[in-house]
Amino acid sequence: MSTWKTSATYLAKHAVIRAGMEAVALTRAGRFLPNAAGRGVIFTLHHVRPPTEPSFRPNAHLSVTPHFLRQAIETALEAGLVPAHLHDLPRLLADRDDTRRFVSFTLDDGYRDNIEYAAPIFRQFAMPYTIFITRGFIERKRTIWWETAQALLGKVSSFTFDFGSGLERVASATPAQRHHAFARLARFVQAADEDEAVAHIDAAARDNGIDPVAIVDDLVMTGDELRALATDPLFRAGAHTLTHVNLARVDEARLVREIGQSADAVAEWCGYRPESFCYPYGTRDAVSEQTQTAVVDAGFALAVTTRPGVLRTRDPDTPALFPRVSLNGHYQKKRYVEALLSGIPFIG
Repeated sequence: MSTWKTSATYLAKHAVIRAGMEAVALTRAGRFLPNAAGRGVIFTLHHVRPPTEPSFRPNAHLSVTPHFLRQAIETALEAGLVPAHLHDLPRLLADRDDTRRFVSFTLDDGYRDNIEYAAPIFRQFAMPYTIFITRGFIERKRTIWWETAQALLGKVSSFTFDFGSGLERVASATPAQRHHAFARLARFVQAADEDEAVAHIDAAARDNGIDPVAIVDDLVMTGDELRALATDPLFRAGAHTLTHVNLARVDEARLVREIGQSADAVAEWCGYRPESFCYPYGTRDAVSEQTQTAVVDAGFALAVTTRPGVLRTRDPDTPALFPRVSLNGHYQKKRYVEALLSGIPFIG
């Protein structure tokens, strides 16, 4: 795909999503389809931090402001949703006599800003929250390729890279070129051996004066910070693999190791075995029947995906496939939260 087509597709996608949520919010369509709201929602977040204005932000969807998180919680409570610990949802939804609607908040990857900005807000509202921990990030043994790529493309006007057909010069001087290059790197991670792809991105970054491990060290909490957070009764840690690899693309031995050893690490840091699991990426292509079986066999009460949708009474029948709704950095308005809570964007 050409550079201009990549940028046009990116902008068109967000325009369509924004228009859809505006339509749901402005027409208050949820009043006419109350059943669409289901039994509540599991919200997904990554970073919670004050707004920043770097020159290039391909990961902007993964970052919301503390103000917006506060708005999202207030909106859920105003809608009558009952705060619930994530790991309690299978039991709560299985009770046919309980008609309440629930809200759970989850944060992926273990970023330090979750401690600094998100945790105090959750405490303010007595809102339970789960942070999914990637052991390799906490231990600084795995880099975060999408953050490394953002740093690289935000710094250089071009760089050399081998996408599998030999070294080539990749342009990254203009916004369109940077978005196109980032999309190519993302596709490379998805198509190639992921460990090797991450290593190639790390090498390109180091060649241009960027330390990928330093990025992790700056963004992700340490084991000691996680131990301190574990004293918060509203907090629970969930497992999120060793290396944040697409589990549907690894062999069975590694699948078991990624799941089990990440749970072992949480138990060591937090003093309890995690009851919930989060698939890296969480898309249909990243959650196979084999991965679901492995998660269930590991003893988790539930596993969450990134498949969008509200909670349903039937969800406990497939505990390894719970849906979540992203609180996206591109759509930080209260009326968008109201639209998401209506469930209407997920019909069909």
